[in-house]
Amino acid sequence: MTNAAPFPHSPTELIIDLDALADNWRVLRDRAAEGGAFATAVVKADGYGLGIAPVSGALHRAGCRSFFTAHLDEAIRLRAILPGADVEISAMNGLMAGEESVYAEHRIAPTLNDLGQIERWRAFCRAEESAPPANLHVDTGMCRLGLPGQEVERLTAEPERLEGLAIDHLMSHLVMADATDAPINRRQQEDFAAICARLAPPRRGRMLANSSGCFLGADWLFDCVRPGISIYGGKPNDLGPNPMKPVVRLAAKILQIRDVDAPQTVGYGAAHRVEGPTRVATVAVGYADGYLRTAGAGPIPKGAVAHIGQQEVPVIGRISMDLTTLDVSAAPEARVGDVIDMLGPLNTVDDLADAAGTIGYEILTSLGPRYRRTYLGAGAEGLSA
Repeated sequence: MTNAAPFPHSPTELIIDLDALADNWRVLRDRAAEGGAFATAVVKADGYGLGIAPVSGALHRAGCRSFFTAHLDEAIRLRAILPGADVEISAMNGLMAGEESVYAEHRIAPTLNDLGQIERWRAFCRAEESAPPANLHVDTGMCRLGLPGQEVERLTAEPERLEGLAIDHLMSHLVMADATDAPINRRQQEDFAAICARLAPPRRGRMLANSSGCFLGADWLFDCVRPGISIYGGKPNDLGPNPMKPVVRLAAKILQIRDVDAPQTVGYGAAHRVEGPTRVATVAVGYADGYLRTAGAGPIPKGAVAHIGQQEVPVIGRISMDLTTLDVSAAPEARVGDVIDMLGPLNTVDDLADAAGTIGYEILTSLGPRYRRTYLGAGAEGLSA
């Protein structure tokens, strides 16, 4: 069984560097260790679209032993991949009624997001006469999941609600950690610290920092950190060069090259009108493959670019379901069958996200199944098409 996409003849290849991914986690681990904390890893959404099995395997080999998913089903799949007793797996989306025994069966820690979930888990533990691990999530500003302020007040006033429970992590979620000077970062840090001081210490540790939070300072690290996007090469903030290594490269073979001239247009809606002699290359990448339509002709001032070797070539015309067109006039040596890097070290997921008016998270998790996938690095054997 492999994680390769079932398209071995695809003219487009998604190359995933597992060594770079592992190195990125080590950077975050070492940064956390400087503040006395340890690092976990978020592998939700199929390892941010890159394959939960190869991703979690690479992280496990790098030394990670604590993993977070969003859904319970993701966690169950991860437990089958990493069955070892030393591996902790948590699902963050909360304990739904009737799922208590499923968590226990698969050795997955639920994240308790409200007082009702706490009571249901406590009742389950009493009935089973055991205390499987769980996490407690308090909201400090996201207004999404987690105990809201009034429930936190009730919990701290009635700590007996947690009696008999094995709380591994007391956690919250930062709202604007990528904006390093946002005042809400300090407010959340102070609020979380105050809540932690009023509750019994969790067994494994207090957890606030996501990828960006790891770079806010020692005050945000607490006992452990929960990085996600930066493991996969995403830039944690805009303070300077990205300290993370690029993990993905999207390489597309040229299907056809056309020589066109004014007043001809390219693509749907005649959205791009050429102004003179132009070489147009077409590749098999489209919005059905996660190359977002908004990265083409539209309201974004700077459209997407790609590269032939070191030469930048712009995307022109509208991105369609299966195809994208590029102006390769600056690469006169380009021929059908040559490779264009749609993503890579010179054009990262964050660069493409900027062009598409979105974030790197969406780019990564949208990368589609039609790409032929190739894994590089330790543990890559048998994973590629």
